[in-house]
Amino acid sequence: MNLRETLGHESWRTVAGLGAGYGLMLFVLFVALFVLPFLVFLAF
Repeated sequence: MNLRETLGHESWRTVAGLGAGYGLMLFVLFVALFVLPFLVFLAF
C-alpha cells in the first residue's frame, strides 16, 4: 500500500468535508455574532 492509495480512501474525503463544513460554520457564526453587530453599531 502506498501513500497515494491511503490518501485516496473515502475516509480522507470525509475528514476533509467535515473540516471544510466545520470551518464554514465557524465563519458564518463569526460573521453573524461579531461582524454584523459591529456594522450595526457603526451605522448608528
